[in-house]
Amino acid sequence: MDSSLLLGLTTFAYLGASFLYVAYCIFHSDKIGKTATALTVAALVLQTAGFGLRWRESYQMGFGHAPLTNMYESVVFFSWAIGFFYLLIIWKYRARMLGAFATPLAFLAMAYASFAPGVTRDIAPLIPALQSNWLIAHVVTCFMGYAGFAVAAALGVMYLLKERALANNQPSRLPDKEILDDLLHKTMIFGFIWLSIGIITGAIWADAAWGTYWSWDPKETWSLITWFFYAITLHARYTRGLSGRRTAWLSIIGLVCVLFTYYGVNFLLSGLHSYGTI
Repeated sequence: MDSSLLLGLTTFAYLGASFLYVAYCIFHSDKIGKTATALTVAALVLQTAGFGLRWRESYQMGFGHAPLTNMYESVVFFSWAIGFFYLLIIWKYRARMLGAFATPLAFLAMAYASFAPGVTRDIAPLIPALQSNWLIAHVVTCFMGYAGFAVAAALGVMYLLKERALANNQPSRLPDKEILDDLLHKTMIFGFIWLSIGIITGAIWADAAWGTYWSWDPKETWSLITWFFYAITLHARYTRGLSGRRTAWLSIIGLVCVLFTYYGVNFLLSGLHSYGTI
């Protein structure tokens, strides 16, 4: 058994969990909800095993590096981080309905990694810029932040749907708006902290690799733009009481910034991070 098989099974496990969570939202059956959660846990276990096996395979091929170096591997880890963070939330807050909005994101990431044309799935030796002990620290912290922002956007969608249902006097089993708003705020803080650490570790790595902490590379610039976007949003909540619908929309817009920083910059703007397209 190789890593590709396990990661392929992960894709379909997240898809199955997504359908089950939607069914849970519709029928409000605890049995369906628990099955969906169990399948999500199984998907995360498969994904972790596949990730670890790919790491081992790189050593067997003589390369010996963490599988975090190209578009395929980073998208797989992004999916893993979303699944992990979602399970952490339902363990702490019992917000199982979030699964209908979070697990589809994990599935879409895996589907892109598995089926998108042009995404290299081969294990290759590291280019010189990536041969650093800072690789794992930088990539892991950035993508944990991205996962937090992805889940925050999912909560933003839930908030808007709940608000619409209440405005139209329609029944809704989604959590109360106050609960969603509070959870949205906490997940945004989680993402912001991890992104901040990611930018710091990236700056240290850049100094070691290129002799400067900051070079205004397109990805560095957009990472800073994304950081300021969330910093201003969180600051407005503390100083101006920003909440509710506005925060929900900002969480969705923020995810667009994250995706452009991660994906769009690699393909539309050339720079020192152009290796992320392979």
